[in-house]
Amino acid sequence: MRHIPTVNDLAADPVSHHYDDMIAPSGLTNLLGTVRVDHDLTAVSAVTFPPVSQGLTRTAASFVDGRLVESYGAPITHEWRPDRVRRSVSLPGLDLATTTVCAPGETGVAIDVRATNTGEAPRTVAVTLTLAAGAARSTGAWLDAVAPEERNRAAAGPSRLVFRNGAGTAWSVQGVDTDAEVRLSGIAPAAGEHEVGIGGIERGGEVTVTLDLAPGETARFGYVHTVAATEAEAAAAFDRIAADVPGAVADAETYWDHQLTAAFTPGNDEFSGNLPVLETASAPLRRLYWWGVLGTIWFRRDFQGNVLGRSYDTLMPNYWATTTFIWDYSLSSITHALLDPAVMRRQVEHWIASDIHTHFGTSSLTGGPVGRWYSVNDYAMIRLVHDYLRFTGDTALLDAAPGGTTVAEHLQDWAHAWQGLRGNSPLADYGEIDNLLECVSSYTHEVASLNAANVWNLRTVAEILTARGDADGAAALAAEADALVKEVADLYVDGSGHFAARQPDGTRVPVRHVYDFSIVGTTIAADLEEEVRREMVAFFDRELRTDVWLRSLSPWDPDASFSPRPDHQWNGAYPAWPADAARALVALGEPQAAIDWIPGLARSANQGPPGQAHFTEEAMPAVNGGARKAPPQLPYIIDWACSSAGSYVALVIESFFGVNPVVGSGDLDTAKACIADLDPDAVLRGLRLGDRLVDVHADGTVVDAA
Repeated sequence: MRHIPTVNDLAADPVSHHYDDMIAPSGLTNLLGTVRVDHDLTAVSAVTFPPVSQGLTRTAASFVDGRLVESYGAPITHEWRPDRVRRSVSLPGLDLATTTVCAPGETGVAIDVRATNTGEAPRTVAVTLTLAAGAARSTGAWLDAVAPEERNRAAAGPSRLVFRNGAGTAWSVQGVDTDAEVRLSGIAPAAGEHEVGIGGIERGGEVTVTLDLAPGETARFGYVHTVAATEAEAAAAFDRIAADVPGAVADAETYWDHQLTAAFTPGNDEFSGNLPVLETASAPLRRLYWWGVLGTIWFRRDFQGNVLGRSYDTLMPNYWATTTFIWDYSLSSITHALLDPAVMRRQVEHWIASDIHTHFGTSSLTGGPVGRWYSVNDYAMIRLVHDYLRFTGDTALLDAAPGGTTVAEHLQDWAHAWQGLRGNSPLADYGEIDNLLECVSSYTHEVASLNAANVWNLRTVAEILTARGDADGAAALAAEADALVKEVADLYVDGSGHFAARQPDGTRVPVRHVYDFSIVGTTIAADLEEEVRREMVAFFDRELRTDVWLRSLSPWDPDASFSPRPDHQWNGAYPAWPADAARALVALGEPQAAIDWIPGLARSANQGPPGQAHFTEEAMPAVNGGARKAPPQLPYIIDWACSSAGSYVALVIESFFGVNPVVGSGDLDTAKACIADLDPDAVLRGLRLGDRLVDVHADGTVVDAA
């Protein structure tokens, strides 16, 4: 049994679909940039290698013998792996297959195209790719969900087209690795801007490769697409990849297998830490754990010009490239603290030096703020610092002073920030939907989740002050928490299992949302009456949980008609919500309910890393038994992958194995472990705790790792 995954272990199920079926187009990365792999046999879009972007511009759509491949009506099969996407289609007398990769170490994409004559007579096949580019280079941060693009002009070269923006600061070179006919489009440039759907995407031209095929014979060629800030750099990268496209495909597999091995190896050459190896006989648990690991690594960005040197993006391949959201990063907090603690410390200090009450994240291009304030930021920052401290043992962070104030002082400020948000109530008012869940109109103002988090914030900072020897300061915070928790409990709707959101006029609006269930459950479960805990679990099981995913909002909630977005509504869930809900089940005293759910959740790990949202089964049919990823187009606007995947790592380590390091202590408390009920022989090997590596066994035994 393999305990460290390879790209084959993480391969998605093959999916066959017709033109624009409800299948989210997948993405690829080489940790320098990203590309979206479209429904067509060869088309790609959003080829983005910072600092050069192209928005969602689509290119390399394929024609066979002059006809658009998508128009044949034949289903195209996609097979995703971390290193590649293989696409295939059968046309009359002809099988076509392509393999797409982000070439390791290059700002470019390679596609190996193969055609097989399945007929009984020789034939000549013309394969044409229509090419477009929108290369742009901005001097500032990318402040919109879609990365910048601008109109490009094309020039013909040998077997390629060369695109440039107006200022000559962004270039895209696209073409093939063999002799080809190259034609410019011949269409006069548009007089002004046009909208997709009214106009379309301007194509610069096309390249055509002619293949002579005997019966049963296969022939190939390669398509290459590179971007850079200068023509020379883009052309040089094109030439390097085009010299051996099959080699680039093979290199991608080697590269990604190395990344996966490094992630679990102490002293590796890729990350500043490592994650423990999970040894378990439970294939579903192992699959979820690996899913979380891959989905975190997937967002590492090492591009030249990254102001932090390395960062972890939040979404890909469609939206918010080069932006790291505080909230999403915190949901993978334990994963970052173990895997790449040096990067985590830089990122956390960078945020501390900013004003976290004015933005939801920062740009890795400029270091500047992006977006509006999210109400979760204080809780997210305390969680980040706490997890970093308790897993790394680096308490020197507390005396660091990014922005001129020590981290220890910032922690106390964040723990008390809620007091400045109170109106006529003892609880904090977190405002309107734009600061909270965005697509649940009733989830506003005094919500149970973040007010429960404020209790946790006070107690967590008290723990940290205790480790620093400030017993009086810790006692004061603990007393504040004990007083506040009674006010949070008052939001509970008796007998229901859920909570109300109190409005400024005192009105209590019941809201049946998983975020209340998860945050209340993971922060103040021990403060709740046993009957309330039972009712919460019963509500979750009755109205939110599905066989393979969950509903963020109960379909019995009146607000279920408000929005079609599946990340927070009745028709689906953001990827961290199932993991956090399972953690809440454990904390509420029902670990078996979480254990019983694991096989179903694992079936949803069959379409690449976790998406920004997956549909529930009643909203959209499952894909081979897994909850279907939601697509990027309106009205869903959901990205194919999201960095909060690390929440599944936390579920395994913190909830199932009960790993709860205490800041300032060398002891490890595993008293609340429940993994033995699933697999009594399970082991976490090589868990990093400060300078120690330990093995944690299902029975709670902790020993130094070999």
